[in-house]
Amino acid sequence: MRFASLGSGSEGNGLVVEAGGSRLMIDCGFGVRDAAARLARLGLAPGDLDAIVVTHEHSDHVGGVAAFAARHAIPVWLTFGTLSAVGERFAGMERVYGFDSHDTFAVGALEVRPFPVPHDAREPVQFVVGDGSVRIGVVTDLGASTPVVERALSGCDALVLECNHDATMLAEGRYPQPLKARIAGRYGHLDNAASAALLAALDTTRLRHIVAAHLSKENNTPAHARAALAGALDCAADWIGVADQAAGFDWREI
Repeated sequence: MRFASLGSGSEGNGLVVEAGGSRLMIDCGFGVRDAAARLARLGLAPGDLDAIVVTHEHSDHVGGVAAFAARHAIPVWLTFGTLSAVGERFAGMERVYGFDSHDTFAVGALEVRPFPVPHDAREPVQFVVGDGSVRIGVVTDLGASTPVVERALSGCDALVLECNHDATMLAEGRYPQPLKARIAGRYGHLDNAASAALLAALDTTRLRHIVAAHLSKENNTPAHARAALAGALDCAADWIGVADQAAGFDWREI
């Protein structure tokens, strides 16, 4: 199995996982041409995707899904809640599938296991994707950890984990107070310390890759995120990967 990111942050998200000849993309917050160009950087064409699975309806995650899927005839999977929020975008499209936040489904050789998370959306989920031998957990938008989140992510071989903001930078920054409260709230985004605490609560004995994701350009730095996660794992900071907004990250093999 291998995985790579098209980009991660408030301006757009997309991550590709492949194994056994099957390939899916988690979210697509980019325009049609931009998404195709980002895939090309990874050596892929849109037609190489077997499905797009969606975490929730915020534009940086679902904004490009309908147009990209329609242009390239790619099946789309969304929770029923997400579909109820943005269903008009998919009207008339074939192979648009709803699922419950606890439903496991398959995309070819890939098992997709969603799990619910606290976030300010209709029925938000994140995913663990596996091929029967190894698993990657992807968690980019949640305001707090829960026992369900920790059970889902324990024992994964790779993690892409939100480190959205540094709490002090957010508190002292220029965002208006209501936005600060939303970001820092239970249904907002994880700060570095909360991400580290989540990581410390997991079984990481199989962990071979960890990538900090969805970093705020305004309220975080890669160095802050790396330091927090490295502290939780008692490892060198340079072992922690970071997903960039512009470039994502290149293929990583599990």
